[in-house]
Amino acid sequence: MKSKHEQIIEHIHSLEIGHKISVRQIAKELHVSDGTAYRAIKDAENKGLVSTIERVGTIRIEQKKKDNFERLTFAELINIVEGHVLGGREGLHKTLNKFVIGAMQLEDMMRYTEADSLLIVGNRTKAHELAIKEGAAVLITGGFDTEEDIKRLADERKLPIISTSYDTFTVAAMINRAIYDQLIKKEIVLVEDIYTPYEKSYYLKDRDKVADWYALNKQSRHTRFPVVDDRRRVLGMATSKDVVGKSDDTMITKVMSKQPKTVQTNVSLASVAHLMVWEGIEVIPVADEQNQLQGIISRQDVLKALQQNQRQPQVGETIDDIVSRNILESEREQGVFETKVAPQMTNQLGTLSSGVCTALMTEASRRLLMQYKKGDLVAENLTVYFIKPVQIDSTLRIQPKLLEIGRVYAKIDIEVYEEHKLASKGLLMAQLMNR
Repeated sequence: MKSKHEQIIEHIHSLEIGHKISVRQIAKELHVSDGTAYRAIKDAENKGLVSTIERVGTIRIEQKKKDNFERLTFAELINIVEGHVLGGREGLHKTLNKFVIGAMQLEDMMRYTEADSLLIVGNRTKAHELAIKEGAAVLITGGFDTEEDIKRLADERKLPIISTSYDTFTVAAMINRAIYDQLIKKEIVLVEDIYTPYEKSYYLKDRDKVADWYALNKQSRHTRFPVVDDRRRVLGMATSKDVVGKSDDTMITKVMSKQPKTVQTNVSLASVAHLMVWEGIEVIPVADEQNQLQGIISRQDVLKALQQNQRQPQVGETIDDIVSRNILESEREQGVFETKVAPQMTNQLGTLSSGVCTALMTEASRRLLMQYKKGDLVAENLTVYFIKPVQIDSTLRIQPKLLEIGRVYAKIDIEVYEEHKLASKGLLMAQLMNR
């Protein structure tokens, strides 16, 4: 039987896009407490099913697909520009395809304004009216209002008219920043992107025996299987180490490893990689909030995704992307890396940020280990015990030195030089991600 939380989430899923919901309404319709309804609505908001807008309420919105991250709904737009709705509330769930800045003559403005676009304009009521008639939403800057008949027209056409106190330039910059941030999120690989789903996974039931493990091993050539009950809840993991030397009629629940590590579909690839290295795990069950098996993820899946991700062209750049792109191996010395301090790498004082300094040390160490063909690394501990200010546009030499290396770990001493002066020094302890 499904929990009350699951029932509320399913109910929200079933609602039409644009439907307005509230804690009290959900509690009354599904006969649950206000607290249960509130927690479920917050969970739905985290999953992108609803959006809460100040002075409007909570609206059922279309869940954003990962390949459509460069677009925003009007509901999200209100939160970005700290605006309020003047009319057309029923269209808040719609997605804007492009935005047009209305800083031109009216006739020219209308040539660029089309259906499902957003016109950003000031106190020009005729432009508001014509945009709504063209099927476009309107964002009024400067905190201005519009006429009542235009608001009624927006309600009829279900096209939002939004007002914000910011000026046009600031609003355009805020929207661009939001799209850029979402492009970075788009590039973050999650478990849901690479795991093997339940339908294609091999698993054992709690009533199975060791003989069933051997049969499944022969069929799949795998050596690790999750064990589930009749409700698909993950009970344990059965590996070759667990069954060796056991009789065929031994119950699998007697030999399996109980309470195994599980991950959810929204966990990042980096987090799973760290867990696999830290715990020495080859296969991890993927489960939902109720611990029901959704599929499995293997070390091979993670390594393959890491390699593909490194080859992808980056669209929204993070600090690590900038560091990785700018650091190059020295032409004069092997195992020494050079970079220039770009403006994005600095702090409020105009000197090299300490966070970027650690990123440079980690990236140089990773490249050194790749030269040893030891695979990728997962940083376990980085101690920076000397750092001095480094000015913008300075050229840095990063010299990682391998102190000790084993099968699953490495210890690296790193020195960073500005010209010939020591600028920073650190010690990295890392786990190795071998194939």
